[in-house]
Amino acid sequence: MIECIMDGVIDTLKLLPYLLLTFILLEWLEHKLDKKTEKIIRKNQKYGPIIGGILGGLPQCGFSTMAANLFSSRVISMGTVIAVFLSTSDEMLPIMISEKANPTLIITTISFKVIIGIIVGFIVDCFYRRKEIKNPIHHLCEKDHCDCEEEGILKSSIKHTIKIALFVLIANIVINILIEGIGEDSLKNILINQNIITYFIASFIGLIPNCASSVIMTELYISNLISIGTLMAGLLTGSGLGILLLFKNNENQKENITILSIIYLVGVLLGFIVDIFL
Repeated sequence: MIECIMDGVIDTLKLLPYLLLTFILLEWLEHKLDKKTEKIIRKNQKYGPIIGGILGGLPQCGFSTMAANLFSSRVISMGTVIAVFLSTSDEMLPIMISEKANPTLIITTISFKVIIGIIVGFIVDCFYRRKEIKNPIHHLCEKDHCDCEEEGILKSSIKHTIKIALFVLIANIVINILIEGIGEDSLKNILINQNIITYFIASFIGLIPNCASSVIMTELYISNLISIGTLMAGLLTGSGLGILLLFKNNENQKENITILSIIYLVGVLLGFIVDIFL
């Protein structure tokens, strides 16, 4: 229990800079957004999936939580948040480096996730447009029933960050306890028997909002117990706590389910395709 709590605290602390940066950005948009700035932001939104895919590929899960908050506040598009979620590598890179994996494998894996994220992001944005709002932080404050809009950028940003961090901390501890109860060995054994169902299971495990999923997938592949396709199926759906915060902060649950479904199906399909051609 103590270990589960400590892991939850550490994971939450890692996210604090990203949460604070997100709310500072939202507050800045609220205070500084004029017609010229708004026009620039909206004009360049079409390149969002490229930016999102590249940022998501960096070895941190914080960008997925940032993307979830920005999407919930209607600052970025659905394609952009999906690009971030699909390209997020979470703990995959540190594990591969520590296990002295082939550099080509590392670069190929990250590049594949980034490229898939960008492509899927652009496809989604071609078919889905959502109503935007001019004052995203005002929308967030109304939803949270707080009175922080008059408190200044830094103070109100810290206030929102603490509120979300507490939610993340509780969620982290609960998830850690569940994984501890199920056992990582049990999850590993489910993936070892290679068949068509494995891709569905791997993608589902990847959706667990915890770094344990990417660690399990990477360790199994390095140990030659699962295929590269199974690895990709799990890593493509692994977006850290991004999905969790998306369902908490975005009031449009239909959008959340759509995003979750797209990510899951992409993970299953691409995992299967990769194993066919490699």
